[in-house]
Amino acid sequence: MGTYDDPCGVARALDVVGQRWALLIVRELLLGPKRFRDLVRGLHGMSQNVLSQRLKELEQAGIVRRAKAGPPVSGPVYELTDEGAALEPVLVALGRWGRRRPQAATGPMSADALLLALRTTFDPEAAGDLAVEVELRIDDDRVAVTVADAHLTMRRGPARHPDAVIAGDVAGIRAVVYRGGGSGVTIDGDREAARRLIHTVR
Repeated sequence: MGTYDDPCGVARALDVVGQRWALLIVRELLLGPKRFRDLVRGLHGMSQNVLSQRLKELEQAGIVRRAKAGPPVSGPVYELTDEGAALEPVLVALGRWGRRRPQAATGPMSADALLLALRTTFDPEAAGDLAVEVELRIDDDRVAVTVADAHLTMRRGPARHPDAVIAGDVAGIRAVVYRGGGSGVTIDGDREAARRLIHTVR
Protein backbone atom coordinates (compact mmCIF):
# COMPACT_ATOMS: atom_id res chain seq x y z
CA MET A 1 0.00 0.00 0.00
CA GLY A 2 1.13 3.54 -0.73
CA THR A 3 1.20 6.38 1.74
CA TYR A 4 0.33 10.04 1.54
CA ASP A 5 3.36 10.82 3.74
CA ASP A 6 1.22 13.49 5.41
CA PRO A 7 0.91 13.84 9.21
CA CYS A 8 -2.73 14.99 8.97
CA GLY A 9 -5.10 12.59 10.70
CA VAL A 10 -7.27 12.31 7.58
CA ALA A 11 -4.27 11.32 5.48
CA ARG A 12 -3.13 8.81 8.10
CA ALA A 13 -6.61 7.26 8.14
CA LEU A 14 -6.69 7.08 4.34
CA ASP A 15 -3.29 5.36 4.38
CA VAL A 16 -5.16 2.49 6.07
CA VAL A 17 -8.70 2.50 4.61
CA GLY A 18 -8.36 4.68 1.51
CA GLN A 19 -7.82 1.82 -0.92
CA ARG A 20 -10.77 0.98 -3.15
CA TRP A 21 -13.21 -1.50 -1.53
CA ALA A 22 -11.62 -1.22 1.94
CA LEU A 23 -14.49 0.65 3.61
CA LEU A 24 -17.08 -1.50 1.85
CA ILE A 25 -15.45 -4.59 3.39
CA VAL A 26 -15.80 -2.89 6.77
CA ARG A 27 -19.45 -2.16 5.95
CA GLU A 28 -20.09 -5.85 5.29
CA LEU A 29 -18.61 -6.80 8.67
CA LEU A 30 -20.27 -4.17 10.90
CA LEU A 31 -22.97 -6.55 12.15
CA GLY A 32 -20.68 -9.51 12.72
CA PRO A 33 -18.32 -12.07 11.19
CA LYS A 34 -18.63 -13.39 7.65
CA ARG A 35 -17.09 -16.14 5.60
CA PHE A 36 -15.03 -15.23 2.56
CA ARG A 37 -17.76 -16.44 0.21
CA ASP A 38 -20.35 -14.29 1.98
CA LEU A 39 -18.12 -11.25 1.51
CA VAL A 40 -17.82 -12.09 -2.19
CA ARG A 41 -21.61 -12.24 -2.43
CA GLY A 42 -22.07 -8.89 -0.71
CA LEU A 43 -19.41 -7.02 -2.69
CA HIS A 44 -20.81 -7.01 -6.19
CA GLY A 45 -18.13 -6.40 -8.82
CA MET A 46 -15.13 -7.16 -6.60
CA SER A 47 -12.88 -10.00 -7.72
CA GLN A 48 -11.84 -12.66 -5.25
CA ASN A 49 -8.18 -11.80 -5.81
CA VAL A 50 -8.75 -8.15 -4.92
CA LEU A 51 -10.83 -9.16 -1.90
CA SER A 52 -8.04 -11.42 -0.67
CA GLN A 53 -5.53 -8.58 -1.08
CA ARG A 54 -7.69 -6.02 0.72
CA LEU A 55 -8.40 -8.43 3.57
CA LYS A 56 -4.67 -9.05 3.94
CA GLU A 57 -4.00 -5.30 4.05
CA LEU A 58 -6.78 -4.71 6.56
CA GLU A 59 -5.45 -7.53 8.74
CA GLN A 60 -1.98 -6.02 8.68
CA ALA A 61 -3.46 -2.66 9.67
CA GLY A 62 -5.34 -4.18 12.62
CA ILE A 63 -8.80 -3.46 11.17
CA VAL A 64 -9.87 -7.04 10.41
CA ARG A 65 -8.86 -10.38 11.88
CA ARG A 66 -9.49 -14.00 11.05
CA ALA A 67 -11.44 -16.10 13.51
CA LYS A 68 -13.18 -19.44 13.75
CA ALA A 69 -16.91 -19.25 14.27
CA GLY A 70 -19.33 -21.84 15.50
CA PRO A 71 -22.94 -22.39 14.45
CA PRO A 72 -24.82 -20.95 12.67
CA VAL A 73 -21.75 -19.63 10.80
CA SER A 74 -19.19 -22.43 10.92
CA GLY A 75 -15.57 -22.49 9.82
CA PRO A 76 -13.11 -19.64 9.27
CA VAL A 77 -14.55 -16.12 9.16
CA TYR A 78 -13.40 -12.52 9.05
CA GLU A 79 -14.45 -10.05 11.73
CA LEU A 80 -13.71 -6.49 12.73
CA THR A 81 -11.28 -5.71 15.51
CA ASP A 82 -12.12 -2.94 17.99
CA GLU A 83 -10.23 -0.56 15.68
CA GLY A 84 -12.36 -1.70 12.75
CA ALA A 85 -15.62 -1.42 14.69
CA ALA A 86 -14.65 2.16 15.59
CA LEU A 87 -15.17 3.03 11.91
CA GLU A 88 -18.96 2.58 12.22
CA PRO A 89 -19.77 6.29 12.85
CA VAL A 90 -17.47 7.19 9.95
CA LEU A 91 -19.45 4.93 7.62
CA VAL A 92 -22.78 6.25 8.90
CA ALA A 93 -21.60 9.83 8.30
CA LEU A 94 -20.32 8.92 4.83
CA GLY A 95 -23.64 7.26 4.06
CA ARG A 96 -25.54 10.40 5.03
CA TRP A 97 -23.23 12.55 2.94
CA GLY A 98 -23.45 10.13 0.00
CA ARG A 99 -27.26 10.19 -0.01
CA ARG A 100 -27.05 13.78 -1.23
CA ARG A 101 -25.07 12.72 -4.29
CA PRO A 102 -26.81 11.83 -7.59
CA GLN A 103 -27.93 8.21 -7.81
CA ALA A 104 -26.39 6.64 -10.91
CA ALA A 105 -25.55 3.12 -9.72
CA THR A 106 -27.37 0.25 -11.39
CA GLY A 107 -25.80 -2.66 -9.51
CA PRO A 108 -27.51 -4.62 -6.74
CA MET A 109 -27.42 -3.56 -3.09
CA SER A 110 -26.19 -6.01 -0.48
CA ALA A 111 -28.20 -6.79 2.64
CA ASP A 112 -25.58 -5.09 4.80
CA ALA A 113 -25.63 -2.01 2.59
CA LEU A 114 -29.41 -1.82 3.08
CA LEU A 115 -29.00 -2.19 6.83
CA LEU A 116 -26.42 0.60 6.90
CA ALA A 117 -28.86 2.74 4.89
CA LEU A 118 -31.51 2.15 7.56
CA ARG A 119 -29.07 3.38 10.19
CA THR A 120 -28.08 6.45 8.21
CA THR A 121 -31.68 7.48 7.55
CA PHE A 122 -33.09 6.72 11.02
CA ASP A 123 -34.84 9.77 12.47
CA PRO A 124 -34.86 9.86 16.30
CA GLU A 125 -37.59 12.53 16.30
CA ALA A 126 -39.84 10.31 14.20
CA ALA A 127 -39.20 7.44 16.61
CA GLY A 128 -40.42 9.45 19.61
CA ASP A 129 -41.39 7.05 22.39
CA LEU A 130 -41.63 4.02 20.08
CA ALA A 131 -40.42 0.75 21.61
CA VAL A 132 -40.41 -2.11 19.11
CA GLU A 133 -38.37 -5.12 18.05
CA VAL A 134 -38.65 -6.38 14.48
CA GLU A 135 -36.88 -9.25 12.81
CA LEU A 136 -35.76 -8.57 9.25
CA ARG A 137 -35.35 -11.66 7.08
CA ILE A 138 -33.45 -10.48 4.04
CA ASP A 139 -32.79 -13.44 1.77
CA ASP A 140 -30.78 -15.77 4.05
CA ASP A 141 -29.92 -13.15 6.67
CA ARG A 142 -31.78 -12.59 9.92
CA VAL A 143 -31.29 -9.31 11.75
CA ALA A 144 -32.91 -8.11 14.96
CA VAL A 145 -33.82 -4.42 14.71
CA THR A 146 -34.80 -2.62 17.90
CA VAL A 147 -36.01 0.93 18.45
CA ALA A 148 -36.13 2.18 22.02
CA ASP A 149 -35.51 5.56 23.64
CA ALA A 150 -35.27 7.16 20.17
CA HIS A 151 -32.30 4.93 19.36
CA LEU A 152 -31.97 2.22 16.71
CA THR A 153 -29.83 -0.88 17.24
CA MET A 154 -29.20 -3.89 15.03
CA ARG A 155 -27.84 -7.35 15.77
CA ARG A 156 -27.19 -10.15 13.32
CA GLY A 157 -29.32 -13.14 14.24
CA PRO A 158 -32.99 -13.78 15.04
CA ALA A 159 -34.89 -11.38 17.26
CA ARG A 160 -35.62 -12.74 20.75
CA HIS A 161 -39.20 -11.49 21.06
CA PRO A 162 -40.14 -9.79 17.78
CA ASP A 163 -43.28 -7.74 17.55
CA ALA A 164 -43.23 -8.40 13.80
CA VAL A 165 -41.22 -10.18 11.12
CA ILE A 166 -40.55 -8.51 7.77
CA ALA A 167 -39.29 -10.90 5.10
CA GLY A 168 -38.20 -10.39 1.50
CA ASP A 169 -35.24 -9.71 -0.71
CA VAL A 170 -33.14 -6.54 -0.61
CA ALA A 171 -34.93 -4.84 -3.48
CA GLY A 172 -38.38 -5.56 -2.06
CA ILE A 173 -37.64 -4.40 1.48
CA ARG A 174 -35.83 -1.33 0.17
CA ALA A 175 -38.92 -0.45 -1.88
CA VAL A 176 -41.25 -0.93 1.09
CA VAL A 177 -39.10 1.25 3.35
CA TYR A 178 -38.21 4.07 0.98
CA ARG A 179 -40.98 4.04 -1.63
CA GLY A 180 -43.95 2.86 0.39
CA GLY A 181 -44.48 -0.43 -1.41
CA GLY A 182 -42.73 -3.38 -2.99
CA SER A 183 -43.38 -6.88 -4.22
CA GLY A 184 -42.47 -10.15 -2.53
CA VAL A 185 -42.40 -8.73 1.00
CA THR A 186 -44.39 -10.28 3.84
CA ILE A 187 -45.13 -8.86 7.28
CA ASP A 188 -46.15 -11.24 10.05
CA GLY A 189 -47.19 -10.25 13.55
CA ASP A 190 -48.01 -6.71 14.61
CA ARG A 191 -48.27 -4.86 11.29
CA GLU A 192 -48.75 -1.52 13.05
CA ALA A 193 -45.45 -2.01 14.91
CA ALA A 194 -43.75 -2.77 11.60
CA ARG A 195 -45.34 0.29 10.00
CA ARG A 196 -44.20 2.56 12.83
CA LEU A 197 -40.67 1.20 12.58
CA ILE A 198 -40.59 1.87 8.83
CA HIS A 199 -41.77 5.43 9.44
CA THR A 200 -38.69 6.14 11.58
CA VAL A 201 -36.54 5.80 8.45
CA ARG A 202 -36.61 8.75 6.04
